[in-house]
Amino acid sequence: MTEISPIAQNVINFVNQTQKSIFLTGKAGTGKTTLLNHIVGSTYKNTVVVAPTGIAALNAKGVTIHSLFQLPFAGFIPEEIDPEHFSESVRFETKISLTRHFRMSSVKKSVIQELQLLIIDEVSMLRPDVLDAMDYMLQRVRRNRQSFGGVQVLFIGDLMQLPPVIKNEEWAVLKKYYSGKFFFHAHAILKDPPIYVELDKIFRQQDPVFIDILNNLRNNQITQEDQHKLNEYLNPDFVAPADGGFITLTTHNHKADEINKKALEELEEKCLKYYAEITGDFPERIYPLEERLELKKGAQVMFVKNDLSIEKNYFNGKMGYISSLSENEIYVRFPQEKRTIAVERYEWKNIKYSVNENTKEIEEETLGTFVHFPIKLAWAITVHKSQGLTFDKAILDVSQVFLPGQLYVALSRLRSLDGMVLTEPIRLNGIQSSYDVIQYANNKADEGTIKESLAQEKLVYVKDYVVQSFNWTNFEQIVRNLVVSYQDELDKISKIKEIEWAKFYLAKQMELSALAAKFTQQLNFTFQNQTFDFGYIKQRVDAAVKYFLPFLEEHHMALLMRIHLIKRTKRSKSYFEELMEMDGHLTSLILQIFKVERFVDCIFIQIEITKENLITEKQRSYKQQMLDKSLTKFLEESEELIKGLDDVSYYEVPKKQKKVNQKSTLEETFDLWKKNMSIEEIAQKRVLSVGTIYTHFAKLVEEKKIEIASLMSQDRILEIATAFENFQPNTPLGEIKSVLDDSITWEELRIYKASLIAKNYLN
Repeated sequence: MTEISPIAQNVINFVNQTQKSIFLTGKAGTGKTTLLNHIVGSTYKNTVVVAPTGIAALNAKGVTIHSLFQLPFAGFIPEEIDPEHFSESVRFETKISLTRHFRMSSVKKSVIQELQLLIIDEVSMLRPDVLDAMDYMLQRVRRNRQSFGGVQVLFIGDLMQLPPVIKNEEWAVLKKYYSGKFFFHAHAILKDPPIYVELDKIFRQQDPVFIDILNNLRNNQITQEDQHKLNEYLNPDFVAPADGGFITLTTHNHKADEINKKALEELEEKCLKYYAEITGDFPERIYPLEERLELKKGAQVMFVKNDLSIEKNYFNGKMGYISSLSENEIYVRFPQEKRTIAVERYEWKNIKYSVNENTKEIEEETLGTFVHFPIKLAWAITVHKSQGLTFDKAILDVSQVFLPGQLYVALSRLRSLDGMVLTEPIRLNGIQSSYDVIQYANNKADEGTIKESLAQEKLVYVKDYVVQSFNWTNFEQIVRNLVVSYQDELDKISKIKEIEWAKFYLAKQMELSALAAKFTQQLNFTFQNQTFDFGYIKQRVDAAVKYFLPFLEEHHMALLMRIHLIKRTKRSKSYFEELMEMDGHLTSLILQIFKVERFVDCIFIQIEITKENLITEKQRSYKQQMLDKSLTKFLEESEELIKGLDDVSYYEVPKKQKKVNQKSTLEETFDLWKKNMSIEEIAQKRVLSVGTIYTHFAKLVEEKKIEIASLMSQDRILEIATAFENFQPNTPLGEIKSVLDDSITWEELRIYKASLIAKNYLN
């Protein structure tokens, strides 16, 4: 973030220093998305981002709520009742039915078990029953009866914008269980309300008159004077000038499509088509743009993403005009700035979350990519699709507003009233903000309340973090469940072989858990005093870690030794899976012991708690070292035992190498290049097309990270240089390519031009 307001910093502090759930809201243009990205990029907590719809999830760089929690598309009744036939046309689930057909992969289950911070974006569209279903699933999978299974939740959204969608037939049933349709009506929220924090600094608008009108519209306090002021901009006969940069905001898709189609047809230029490069798994329902983009020279376009390069040539919603087109190139002109830029393709990722088995950190894995020019025709756009965009000039066709919040969204896209033209007068009947939303806004915490709550919650969090790190009852219960399952199947000969080992292992775990419980009682007593001596607590934690860690590692060694045996034994798949689940939980428990020691150190020496300060190389290498040691020990001690057993694993699936995608897409490509991978190999590894990787290389040459001589021979460079001599600087590559034969490729031209930019020859 380039600028962090005091309120935004409070939110960051709440996320990193407490367990308290937060509702982060703010008027349009206050920087909610920027803050979301900052938190995801900086927090040490295992974080997952979800959103109610596929497009919202893609924009938030997360996944959908239904996919992560494996929820069916049905209404949810938050009770332990059989799913009666509630409706002829609408399907409903209950806690019983959701459990009955609940099937979650081990990967998703692991993600939910390791989850510490859940960020829900676009919460204005989140239904209360869906939120309660999430709460129920989190509690069940995590075996934790606290709200959201003990996970901290950050709700982000503007409730004055687009509301949840609930069919009338659904609401006829759900209204018996919910007093309203918004997320804050969920039972989980009523039971444990989040702290309500509102960003109040508006970055989009500066005009105080316009800001007051928007605020009044949000709060259902719009006045006749406000209405008259807006209607001063009425001009039903307005015709946008060719280079005026006006976009029409309308309420229906078909209207926007018709305006764009007609305007494009009126341009007497050749139409070129550009297609998205789609690789891997990227479902059509979440395409961020139309797969086919049709353009002509002179077309009015809008960027749909922010420029990630150093130049920052454009932002989400910036308008421009097509100045030239060729098969692989698009140039956009900004008349007011008197400059033209070449548009680079942008990469969207469809991701899934998984857990690194060695570190227990949640990581992102790219399933597929959608690479396209980040622009679209922009003579018109719907109000719904304009959320998050900023316009300097807009024609508002909002006479048919049909949802509360639509008028506010439309107006708040503009920087100022001076850029607005109304096609019809503003009529405010039926477009007021929800009364429930206005009432809920009364819960907003002031700065004093936020600071006081932060101080209290921070102490609670420190206590819970330290104490719960030594609470091993959940793992003990998992081992006890294993013993019970073996006893229930004593008729099976193979189970008899395992039960004695499981009973012995449980006894050892009970001893450790009992000792840890005594220690947590001491900690609880120490924390009772609000002026507790943290130096003393650090001494006690350090001593406990030193005492318990050898026992835990010995316990882990015994489990891994058993796994080495079982995975080499035929007809033992169920035992293997049960032991592997135990291993996952025990690894998490031990890594948490490492973390709590670092956590207490950070607080004691008063340094920021970050991922870098909390997770050491010792933790990252712990699991692999234990696997190596246990295998060596197993082969040494079990020579007689494993005679006749194949030295293979019957049940393990080879795992792909995964890494956290914290680097930019260019940096990822560059890192693979430094490992001497070919362009084709990089494309395959990154689930991208070869053409996209070539685009990355052109940018890397331009940024002087790669020399052109490492990509093509000197003779080839001279050949292309000769071709360039016949053209003026900054001539579009399309014009150069049109007079060359096919022996020189687009990719080579791009890379050579990038080398000229790197040497400042084209400035």
